[in-house]
Amino acid sequence: MNKKFLSLNEILFLIIGCILMSVSLTMFFEPHAIAPGGLTGLAIVINSIVNIPLWIINLSFNVPLFILAYKILSKKDCLKTILGIIFLTIGLKLTANLANINATSDPILASICGSILMGISLGFIFRINGSTGGTDLIGILANKFFPHLSVAVLMGIADFVVVVLSGVASSQLEIALYSAVSLYAIVKITDIVIEGFNYSKSFMIISDKSDELITIIMEELDRGATFLKGEGGYTRAEKDIIFIVVSRKQVVTLKKLVKSIDPNAFVVVTETHEIFGNGFKQIY
Repeated sequence: MNKKFLSLNEILFLIIGCILMSVSLTMFFEPHAIAPGGLTGLAIVINSIVNIPLWIINLSFNVPLFILAYKILSKKDCLKTILGIIFLTIGLKLTANLANINATSDPILASICGSILMGISLGFIFRINGSTGGTDLIGILANKFFPHLSVAVLMGIADFVVVVLSGVASSQLEIALYSAVSLYAIVKITDIVIEGFNYSKSFMIISDKSDELITIIMEELDRGATFLKGEGGYTRAEKDIIFIVVSRKQVVTLKKLVKSIDPNAFVVVTETHEIFGNGFKQIY
């Protein structure tokens, strides 16, 4: 398939992500004026002041931003962004009446539910490297004027400004705090959706008994391992470094095996995400 165009799977993820985002905004965030960053958050702030529908505000801001960023983006990113803007605008229009349902009168519960839906929606969209415009475009454009600041930092600044404005517009510090907490929760949930729950641990083991260790590891854990060649910084002696990735439930067992063979081994353990290949999941 031509890489300039999107697959059916990518379009489906984009549609589902935009629908979930629309529901989170109209059903949970808008009724309580909670603005968890982003251009959609700014739309909620403006809506709380002048009562203009979210879909109109979203479209009014995103179209000029997209036109300005058009030459900077690749053709495929342009297509994903314009489709994201269209799908989100339609989603906000179709779900506008959800704001009148009064799903909950508790702003804490609203921020939790809204953050979960928003985090899942962004996870779906980011998994295909998609975009709905907003602070993505603001960050890209601002980076041209402030090249010493990364796009991620500039997006963070834009989100912070929106959170502050939510408190100013509502004249309530609590609303700004709810917005800030929601923004944090959204980021964490988005990471979980993108990376999955299947965290593993990687071990780097430096030992004079590497041959014995590799044998018992393969026998007891039924895991493959890799020898990396190293050299002692002081002695300049060559060292075999064992590199192995195991599931969380195998961590304790591996530690015990290392201790039983070489209690003086040097071991580095790090948390890893999205392990692909033999013994783990396939690349999607």
